[in-house]
Amino acid sequence: MPLTLLIVDDDLGTRLSISDYLEMSGYSVLTAADGQEALAMVQTYHPHLMVTDIVMPRMNGYELVRHVRQHPKFRLLPVIFLTARNKTEERIAGYQSGADLYLPKPFELNELGAAIRNLLERSQIIQSETRLSYEEGLRANSHTLGYEGDTEIHIKLTQREQQVAVLLTHGLSNAEIGSRLHLSPRTVEKYVSSLFRKTSTSNRAELVGFVMKYRLLQ
Repeated sequence: MPLTLLIVDDDLGTRLSISDYLEMSGYSVLTAADGQEALAMVQTYHPHLMVTDIVMPRMNGYELVRHVRQHPKFRLLPVIFLTARNKTEERIAGYQSGADLYLPKPFELNELGAAIRNLLERSQIIQSETRLSYEEGLRANSHTLGYEGDTEIHIKLTQREQQVAVLLTHGLSNAEIGSRLHLSPRTVEKYVSSLFRKTSTSNRAELVGFVMKYRLLQ
């Protein structure tokens, strides 16, 4: 199914030109003429991204984004301000209200399209990694065993942490581990940091030594 975008602007011509362009680009597009209408549509339709003007009747763009961000499920919703108000203090206010990007009017539709694609790709990566971390937490192995002589040690590792630990002992870099496990290098670094904490080590050499010494993951 196509991703759903919400376009919010009190100017009908702007709404039509943007929605026509985005529908031709393969998106499903909703439109609203003011902030109050947009807020209701966000809560009803859960769009994947919102593009909004600032100066609108009933509820302006700043207020709209602040209300949206108060809902936990919409805190990561990508938001683009598209407005003729382009003073520095206005852009700062836009970012402080929770917008991800601030594009001035007049604008090029292809630039807006590129910005939307970039934010959607980033949003999907973040949501995927968040979901993955949650699922791995549910699958956490509470009895991963290691040994020192005949003495057992118990370390609670997730399945993904075990995979990262094994690949670290092979001398792979974050990028190489990420390529093997289909993760970003930043996500790999998150797992490495978690392994440091759980094994009370401070660098990769110590971590690999710990894994080898206690024969973890065998």
